Amino acid sequence: MSVKDGKDYLYLIWKSERTRKQYIVGQLTKNGQYEFRYGGEVRSAVDDGFQPLLCFPDLDKVYESNRLFTIFTSRLPDRKRKNIREILNKYDLDEYDDFMLLKRSGARLPIDNLEFIDPILDFDRNVTRIFYMAGVRHYLGCDGKHCAHAVEITRGDEVFLRREPDNQYDADAVQFLDASGKVLGYIPRYYSKGVTELLKLKKQITCHIYNVDRNKNCNECLKVIMEVMN
Repeated sequence: MSVKDGKDYLYLIWKSERTRKQYIVGQLTKNGQYEFRYGGEVRSAVDDGFQPLLCFPDLDKVYESNRLFTIFTSRLPDRKRKNIREILNKYDLDEYDDFMLLKRSGARLPIDNLEFIDPILDFDRNVTRIFYMAGVRHYLGCDGKHCAHAVEITRGDEVFLRREPDNQYDADAVQFLDASGKVLGYIPRYYSKGVTELLKLKKQITCHIYNVDRNKNCNECLKVIMEVMN
């Protein structure tokens, strides 16, 4: 879990349709009660087209509730669904826990560009994260159209990390390389700062291809599992 100062954190990510850039627009915390506040890059996101959530119109207010906010629980599968046990098993949950389901599923919907991610806040614990590699369409040789022509990558392949501090868009950018040293893509922006800090601390980080799905769109064809050992 991403716990800091006694609170369990989730970050809300928004992706711009215009620039395809991902922004950390808010944080949801749990500690007896739930709190949501905007932060991170929300004002830059607003400049790029983000609109505040209808239930949370004030960018500067801290919203509190004894229950997980309905606007977020509505993104989750109904606990009365016939196949809810299969869904819970998929996310390694023994029982229905809306906050943990939000954390592990991301609660993405096809109607918007929002998702939740489990941030990297504690650099002294073992960490495992599973996520989509960013920017792959620019490096796999497929031009975002011809999946059959893409670089051959299979589940289980080890991939390697390399910082790119002179990146003009993100000073914390971290590349993924294959065994030959070819760039495949990047750590998503919302994890780049945390991963950069782990690399600076010389933590043992191993990354492998978790899934390859050429039927997905180009932003979701390579899923990576990253494990950090202390």
